[in-house]
Amino acid sequence: MFPSERIERSFQKTLEKIPTDYRASIVAAIRSLTTNPRPEGKRTKQLAGQLIVSQFTAQYRLRIGPYRLLYDVDDSRRKVILLKLAKRDEHTYS
Repeated sequence: MFPSERIERSFQKTLEKIPTDYRASIVAAIRSLTTNPRPEGKRTKQLAGQLIVSQFTAQYRLRIGPYRLLYDVDDSRRKVILLKLAKRDEHTYS
């Protein structure tokens, strides 16, 4: 689920540019979030402070190879809200 159409378009554009081998891993990781939005292990991290992505706050980061998925969990509606997909570099968390 995306909080806005603009974020969804941006997410789709980014996903289309990713090599197919990583793309499959990213899609599988997103699907796994539907059953377990807070997986254990080093790949998932609850973010400290507030990381604002297009006026929405990202609470979690999922590491998928060199890519990072920033997302939020809406427990009351039982939804995972996808906010940003980016290749890890010095601008990923800004």
